[in-house]
Amino acid sequence: MITRDVAPARTTAPRLLAGARPGRPLDLTTHQQVHGPAPLGGGVAERPERLIDVIERSGLTGRGGSGFPTGRKLRSVLAGKRSAVVVANGAEGEPGSAKDHLLLSVAPHLVLDGISLAAQALGAQDAYLVVHRGQPRLVDRVEQAIAEREQAGLDPVAIRLAEIPRRYVSSEQSAIVQFLDRGVGKPTYAPPRPHERGVGGRPTLVNNVETLAHLALIARHGDAWFRSAGSPEAPGTTLVTLSGAVVRPGVYEIEMGTPIGEIFLRAGGMAERPQAILAGGYFGTWIPADEAWYTPLTRADLRAVGGSLGAGILIALPERCCALAETARVVRYLAEESAGQCGPCVFGLPALAEEFAALAFNGGRGRTLARIEQLIGLVEGRGACKHPDGATGLVRSALKTFAEDAYWHNEDRPCDGVRHAPLLPLPEDHKRDWEFR
Repeated sequence: MITRDVAPARTTAPRLLAGARPGRPLDLTTHQQVHGPAPLGGGVAERPERLIDVIERSGLTGRGGSGFPTGRKLRSVLAGKRSAVVVANGAEGEPGSAKDHLLLSVAPHLVLDGISLAAQALGAQDAYLVVHRGQPRLVDRVEQAIAEREQAGLDPVAIRLAEIPRRYVSSEQSAIVQFLDRGVGKPTYAPPRPHERGVGGRPTLVNNVETLAHLALIARHGDAWFRSAGSPEAPGTTLVTLSGAVVRPGVYEIEMGTPIGEIFLRAGGMAERPQAILAGGYFGTWIPADEAWYTPLTRADLRAVGGSLGAGILIALPERCCALAETARVVRYLAEESAGQCGPCVFGLPALAEEFAALAFNGGRGRTLARIEQLIGLVEGRGACKHPDGATGLVRSALKTFAEDAYWHNEDRPCDGVRHAPLLPLPEDHKRDWEFR
């Protein structure tokens, strides 16, 4: 096991996962014993903007990937001056993420509190919780939680559960709007954005389920309480999914700003010597392990080293693996997961995947790197959504972080690492029962 010197572990008690136990969701009674009742009615009902003010002061940002300020998004929807719609996005498109599934499995009422509070603050008449199809156990748990709340007369707006296609692009916010409106889970061109014209043409708030769970806690405890964890620039806690060469993979609740090395030490440290960390998932970036180890987990700090936080995914790649082969498998997956509605995805991504696979597994014969660079230029910035840009961003990151490997693959032949079994998770082999830590 690899260990290195980092700062002492932070000891903030669990917030989102308080009172939760693996495989046993908190029922409504236990949830309210742990967190107290949600402040529905009262101040929020009398002056809806009061909650938005508190959320803005808290500094809460989206936990689904974009990191957009939550208070600003709420205010943008409110400014639409029409009956709004609230959508909680619990459909994890990233194969390397398990945090939303876990949160809905063990603490569904915290998410449902957040949906109701947001709906009340916006005067919404419709509210949805969206998950991927093919998760009957999760659906049963959420439906049971909704039924408990209906029996208690808790939510001012009925919350409807919607199951969208199990595709990478289906969890994108415009794809969710398309599905709720027309039953087609494909992204659309922007603008308009959902906060301007979303479900039924109405202003629509689309927030990740973790974001709404944080909102529910801030509504109870206030902005100063939320800021008591994390850093001034990146307050609060967040859920991260750790996998790869780590002793105890799983979902962890950590303070924003915790060094990446400290997060892995909390998970037992490295099971093998790492060469790089994939941060942010398959639209994320590769960071050399030595550089990532001391990097605080914030969007700004990761951006400073060329990385991204995304949906809180950290995958440790051991030295025995070929990073180019791992990336090639993911690029092929992303090419197959496109909506198939515009040229960059229909033609560009398959061509890019083919060339990158040739580089990784066959050697480039001195020509493949140039073709890859040409294809990146033809694909980037031309799609209806960010899917092609996410794929090319991962390719650029691999070519930069593993530049020496890419050179030798291109000029000579593949390395021995291509013979190892795949490490990065894809849907067909991503069947691990994740746990929280």
